[in-house]
Amino acid sequence: MIIDFGDGFFLRQATEADHPALAMICLKTGDAGQDATGREDAPDLLGQIYTIPYQVLEPDLAFIVDGPTGAAGYLLGAKDTKAFNAGLAAKWYPRLRAQVTDPGPDRTRWSGSDWARHQIHHRDFTIPPALAAYPSHGHIDLLPQARGKGIGRRAMAFLEQRLAALGSRGLCLEVMPDNHNALRFYRAIGFAVLREPGLPDHSIYVAKRLTTAPEEIV
Repeated sequence: MIIDFGDGFFLRQATEADHPALAMICLKTGDAGQDATGREDAPDLLGQIYTIPYQVLEPDLAFIVDGPTGAAGYLLGAKDTKAFNAGLAAKWYPRLRAQVTDPGPDRTRWSGSDWARHQIHHRDFTIPPALAAYPSHGHIDLLPQARGKGIGRRAMAFLEQRLAALGSRGLCLEVMPDNHNALRFYRAIGFAVLREPGLPDHSIYVAKRLTTAPEEIV
């Protein structure tokens, strides 16, 4: 255990045995924070894109939020987004591409998880210049039973502390535009919405400078 949140919830290091839980939580929060189960026909695919590679490529910054009934969230980070993306391109995505078929560019023919299959075959690993001041990135998602308890706030403070201690000067996160709860949360903990030219218009980036390490979270 790394952080005891109380009420039976705690943060711990994620392991390879947590890959199913990472995929499950990603699916259950995959529709702008809501359950995407009814939308996807390949329920494990979101985890293969958005969560499991962190435990494999950046294990020291991959954590599970456990609760009284099991895994209830995750906290994931990458100190150097450029290096992490290079690892994805060289080690992770070639395997995924061998496992799934590209549905083609005609979105009118897509169904189920075809959007994810297309992303796997056409992932852009370039980093917008506007993110240069924020070389690290992270992800956090909590299932409903872990929300409203201050867990997200303490978990993010912990990630900021870890990244600052590793020498990172800035952290950014990508948020879907319709995930209004997430945007309110990040603003409340000191993140600012980036509006610089060159950022993609299909998502929103929030960012925070890490000039000094936050107080230790225990």
